[in-house]
Amino acid sequence: MESAVVSNQAAEFDYLFKLLMIGDSGVGKSSLLLSFTSDSFEDLSPTIGVDFKVKYVTLGGKKLKLAIWDTAGQERFRTLTSSYYRGAQGIIMVYDVTRRETFTNLCDVWAKEIELYSTNQDCIKMLVGNKVDKESDRVVTKKEGINFARESGCLFIECSAKTRVNVQQCFEELVLKILDTPSLLAEGSKGVKKNNIFKEKPPQADASTSGCC
Repeated sequence: MESAVVSNQAAEFDYLFKLLMIGDSGVGKSSLLLSFTSDSFEDLSPTIGVDFKVKYVTLGGKKLKLAIWDTAGQERFRTLTSSYYRGAQGIIMVYDVTRRETFTNLCDVWAKEIELYSTNQDCIKMLVGNKVDKESDRVVTKKEGINFARESGCLFIECSAKTRVNVQQCFEELVLKILDTPSLLAEGSKGVKKNNIFKEKPPQADASTSGCC
Protein backbone atom coordinates (compact mmCIF):
# COMPACT_ATOMS: atom_id res chain seq x y z
CA MET A 1 0.00 0.00 0.00
CA GLU A 2 1.43 3.37 -0.90
CA SER A 3 0.65 6.61 0.84
CA ALA A 4 2.10 10.06 0.37
CA VAL A 5 2.11 13.38 2.12
CA VAL A 6 2.26 16.15 -0.42
CA SER A 7 2.38 19.94 -0.28
CA ASN A 8 2.40 22.94 -2.56
CA GLN A 9 6.16 22.62 -2.75
CA ALA A 10 5.72 19.46 -4.82
CA ALA A 11 6.18 21.38 -8.06
CA GLU A 12 9.92 21.93 -7.69
CA PHE A 13 12.76 20.79 -5.48
CA ASP A 14 16.56 20.78 -5.60
CA TYR A 15 17.31 17.24 -4.49
CA LEU A 16 15.50 13.93 -4.18
CA PHE A 17 16.74 11.68 -1.36
CA LYS A 18 15.76 8.11 -0.62
CA LEU A 19 15.73 7.17 3.06
CA LEU A 20 15.18 3.67 4.40
CA MET A 21 13.91 2.67 7.85
CA ILE A 22 14.94 -0.75 9.14
CA GLY A 23 14.75 -2.68 12.41
CA ASP A 24 12.74 -5.37 14.16
CA SER A 25 8.96 -5.50 14.02
CA GLY A 26 7.27 -3.38 16.68
CA VAL A 27 10.13 -0.94 17.36
CA GLY A 28 8.03 1.95 16.07
CA LYS A 29 9.37 2.59 12.55
CA SER A 30 5.94 3.34 11.08
CA SER A 31 4.96 5.48 14.07
CA LEU A 32 8.18 7.51 13.76
CA LEU A 33 7.53 8.03 10.07
CA LEU A 34 3.93 9.06 10.67
CA SER A 35 5.00 11.41 13.46
CA PHE A 36 7.50 13.09 11.12
CA THR A 37 5.32 13.30 8.03
CA SER A 38 1.93 14.10 9.53
CA ASP A 39 2.60 15.36 13.07
CA SER A 40 0.50 12.62 14.63
CA PHE A 41 1.00 9.38 16.56
CA GLU A 42 -0.79 6.08 16.15
CA ASP A 43 -0.11 2.58 17.44
CA LEU A 44 0.13 0.93 14.05
CA SER A 45 -0.15 -2.70 13.08
CA PRO A 46 3.02 -4.25 11.58
CA THR A 47 3.92 -3.13 8.08
CA ILE A 48 3.28 -5.74 5.42
CA GLY A 49 6.16 -5.73 2.95
CA VAL A 50 7.03 -2.09 2.42
CA ASP A 51 5.32 1.30 2.61
CA PHE A 52 6.57 4.77 1.80
CA LYS A 53 5.72 8.37 2.44
CA VAL A 54 6.91 11.54 0.80
CA LYS A 55 7.85 14.67 2.72
CA TYR A 56 8.91 18.02 1.28
CA VAL A 57 11.29 19.99 3.50
CA THR A 58 13.61 22.96 3.20
CA LEU A 59 16.95 22.36 4.91
CA GLY A 60 20.30 24.04 4.48
CA GLY A 61 18.66 26.48 2.09
CA LYS A 62 17.66 23.65 -0.28
CA LYS A 63 14.22 22.36 -1.19
CA LEU A 64 14.21 18.62 -0.73
CA LYS A 65 11.90 15.79 -1.62
CA LEU A 66 12.33 12.89 0.81
CA ALA A 67 11.07 9.48 -0.22
CA ILE A 68 11.05 7.52 3.04
CA TRP A 69 10.66 3.76 2.80
CA ASP A 70 9.30 1.89 5.80
CA THR A 71 10.22 -1.79 5.69
CA ALA A 72 8.66 -4.77 7.44
CA GLY A 73 10.66 -6.10 10.36
CA GLN A 74 9.42 -9.68 10.20
CA GLU A 75 11.77 -12.36 8.94
CA ARG A 76 9.31 -13.60 6.31
CA PHE A 77 9.49 -10.28 4.45
CA ARG A 78 13.30 -10.06 4.53
CA THR A 79 13.90 -11.18 0.94
CA LEU A 80 11.23 -8.79 -0.28
CA THR A 81 12.92 -5.77 1.31
CA SER A 82 16.49 -6.37 0.11
CA SER A 83 15.94 -4.52 -3.16
CA TYR A 84 14.79 -1.39 -1.33
CA TYR A 85 18.32 -0.77 -0.06
CA ARG A 86 19.32 0.10 -3.61
CA GLY A 87 20.10 3.79 -4.05
CA ALA A 88 19.27 4.80 -0.46
CA GLN A 89 21.31 7.81 0.65
CA GLY A 90 20.24 7.44 4.27
CA ILE A 91 19.37 4.43 6.45
CA ILE A 92 17.61 4.79 9.80
CA MET A 93 18.23 1.83 12.13
CA VAL A 94 15.54 1.76 14.80
CA TYR A 95 15.45 -0.17 18.09
CA ASP A 96 13.16 -0.08 21.12
CA VAL A 97 14.97 1.02 24.31
CA THR A 98 12.66 -1.28 26.33
CA ARG A 99 13.49 -4.45 24.33
CA ARG A 100 17.13 -5.51 24.33
CA GLU A 101 16.77 -8.05 21.52
CA THR A 102 15.78 -5.25 19.12
CA PHE A 103 19.10 -3.57 19.92
CA THR A 104 21.26 -6.70 19.59
CA ASN A 105 19.52 -7.60 16.33
CA LEU A 106 20.72 -4.34 14.79
CA CYS A 107 24.24 -5.68 15.11
CA ASP A 108 23.49 -9.36 14.46
CA VAL A 109 21.00 -8.98 11.60
CA TRP A 110 20.42 -5.48 10.26
CA ALA A 111 24.00 -4.14 10.09
CA LYS A 112 24.92 -7.23 8.05
CA GLU A 113 22.02 -6.57 5.71
CA ILE A 114 23.24 -3.03 5.10
CA GLU A 115 26.69 -4.40 4.27
CA LEU A 116 25.14 -6.94 1.92
CA TYR A 117 22.56 -4.82 0.11
CA SER A 118 23.46 -1.13 0.36
CA THR A 119 24.72 0.21 -2.96
CA ASN A 120 26.06 3.52 -1.62
CA GLN A 121 29.34 3.22 0.25
CA ASP A 122 28.89 6.79 1.52
CA CYS A 123 25.33 6.11 2.69
CA ILE A 124 24.62 7.91 5.99
CA LYS A 125 23.39 5.71 8.83
CA MET A 126 21.40 6.93 11.83
CA LEU A 127 20.92 4.78 14.93
CA VAL A 128 17.63 5.61 16.67
CA GLY A 129 16.57 4.46 20.13
CA ASN A 130 12.78 4.82 20.16
CA LYS A 131 10.21 4.81 23.01
CA VAL A 132 12.11 6.95 25.51
CA ASP A 133 8.67 7.92 26.87
CA LYS A 134 8.81 4.50 28.61
CA GLU A 135 11.86 5.47 30.69
CA SER A 136 10.88 3.23 33.63
CA ASP A 137 10.92 0.19 31.30
CA ARG A 138 14.27 1.06 29.67
CA VAL A 139 16.77 -1.81 29.38
CA VAL A 140 19.19 -0.33 26.81
CA THR A 141 21.15 2.62 28.17
CA LYS A 142 21.92 5.73 26.16
CA LYS A 143 25.63 5.03 26.62
CA GLU A 144 25.23 1.62 24.93
CA GLY A 145 23.53 3.31 21.99
CA ILE A 146 26.28 5.92 21.72
CA ASN A 147 29.00 3.25 21.82
CA PHE A 148 27.31 1.11 19.16
CA ALA A 149 26.84 4.16 16.92
CA ARG A 150 30.49 5.12 17.35
CA GLU A 151 31.68 1.61 16.47
CA SER A 152 29.38 1.44 13.44
CA GLY A 153 30.08 4.96 12.16
CA CYS A 154 26.46 6.04 12.65
CA LEU A 155 24.76 9.19 13.82
CA PHE A 156 22.80 8.60 17.04
CA ILE A 157 19.66 9.95 18.63
CA GLU A 158 17.04 8.80 21.12
CA CYS A 159 13.44 9.78 20.53
CA SER A 160 9.76 9.04 21.12
CA ALA A 161 7.28 8.74 18.30
CA LYS A 162 4.54 9.06 20.93
CA THR A 163 5.62 12.38 22.49
CA ARG A 164 7.44 13.53 19.32
CA VAL A 165 10.64 14.19 21.30
CA ASN A 166 13.57 14.42 18.84
CA VAL A 167 11.55 12.99 15.90
CA GLN A 168 12.08 16.07 13.72
CA GLN A 169 15.74 16.24 14.74
CA CYS A 170 16.28 12.59 13.80
CA PHE A 171 15.34 13.12 10.16
CA GLU A 172 16.84 16.61 9.91
CA GLU A 173 20.27 15.57 11.24
CA LEU A 174 20.36 12.67 8.81
CA VAL A 175 19.41 14.83 5.83
CA LEU A 176 21.87 17.61 6.75
CA LYS A 177 24.65 15.00 6.84
CA ILE A 178 23.58 13.76 3.38
CA LEU A 179 23.70 17.37 2.16
CA ASP A 180 27.30 17.51 3.44
CA THR A 181 28.32 14.43 1.41
CA PRO A 182 29.20 15.34 -2.21
CA SER A 183 28.67 11.88 -3.73
CA LEU A 184 25.19 11.58 -2.18
CA LEU A 185 24.35 15.10 -3.25
CA ALA A 186 25.22 14.22 -6.83
CA GLU A 187 22.91 11.21 -6.65
CA GLY A 188 20.11 13.30 -5.19
CA SER A 189 20.50 15.72 -8.06
CA LYS A 190 20.25 12.87 -10.58
CA GLY A 191 17.12 11.66 -8.82
CA VAL A 192 15.43 15.00 -9.53
CA LYS A 193 15.99 14.54 -13.26
CA LYS A 194 14.77 10.97 -13.27
CA ASN A 195 12.30 11.17 -10.37
CA ASN A 196 11.96 7.42 -10.69
CA ILE A 197 12.55 6.33 -7.13
CA PHE A 198 9.02 4.94 -6.96
CA LYS A 199 9.33 2.87 -10.11
CA GLU A 200 11.91 0.45 -8.78
CA LYS A 201 10.95 -3.20 -8.94
CA PRO A 202 12.38 -5.91 -6.72
CA PRO A 203 14.74 -8.20 -8.63
CA GLN A 204 13.11 -11.37 -9.89
CA ALA A 205 13.99 -14.43 -7.83
CA ASP A 206 16.12 -16.96 -9.62
CA ALA A 207 13.90 -19.89 -10.59
CA SER A 208 16.46 -22.41 -9.37
CA THR A 209 16.59 -20.93 -5.87
CA SER A 210 13.02 -19.83 -5.34
CA GLY A 211 10.75 -22.15 -3.44
CA CYS A 212 7.56 -22.08 -1.46
CA CYS A 213 7.65 -20.24 1.87
